[in-house]
Formats: sequence, C-alpha cells, structure tokens
Amino acid sequence: MSFASDFKNFAFKGNVVDLAVGVVIGAAFGKIVSALVSDLIMPIIALVMPSGDWRSSGVVVRHAVDAKDNVVLRWGDFLGAVLDFFIVALVLFIIVSKLVKAAEERLIKPAAVSKLCPFCMETVPLAATRCKACTSTLAP
Repeated sequence: MSFASDFKNFAFKGNVVDLAVGVVIGAAFGKIVSALVSDLIMPIIALVMPSGDWRSSGVVVRHAVDAKDNVVLRWGDFLGAVLDFFIVALVLFIIVSKLVKAAEERLIKPAAVSKLCPFCMETVPLAATRCKACTSTLAP
C-alpha cells in the first residue's frame, strides 16, 4: 500500500472521525461553559465581594534594580482563574454525570423473566420451582 492510501485508511476510520467530531464539539461546549462562568456566575460573585472588581486586586512591589519599574502581583486575577477552573469543572461534572446517568438508564437491560434449568438447560419461568421438561426441582 502506498503512503496516501495508508493515510486515507487511517484518517477516515470511524474512531478518528468520531474523535475529531468530539474535539470540535468539546471546544464549542467549552466556550459555552466559559461564557456561562464569565458572563453570569462571576458577575454575581463580584456583587457579593466587598470590593466589587476583585480581579484587579494586587500588590505593587518595587523592582530592586530600577525604581521606575514596578512589578504587580495580581493575586485577584490568579484567584479568579482558579475560581473559574473550579466552576467550569463543577458545571462539566454536573452535565456529564447527568448525560452518563441518562445513557446508563437507556442501556439497562430489563429484569430477567426466565432462567435455565441446570439439569436439562431448558428455559423456564423465573418463579418456577420445577422444570417443565425434566421435572427437576429448581431453587427459587
């Protein structure tokens, strides 16, 4: 096989295409979750915080070599990024766990209504105490 046909077989396998679609959808979903956090949740948190715009909080430290240049330690921005991460992770956990739970509920098999006789391997109702084919006594 040539390189081009090998690449074609690899690129258009179901797993690769599914992965590509998953990555694109994941990126789009990430933008939705980020917008939810930055546009709806963080403004509410800013209202609750005493200083309002707490992300701009920081400490100015004088540079030792040149007194004209200052270094700003923006701890408010760092804490905001950490809080963003935890909120995004929480939202994803809730959504994914609900999706997984819904998928599992669809895949759950119905309860067994019959069993096999261990002596003759005939199918008998689950509540039967005697096999209809060989008349053996069955455990309930």
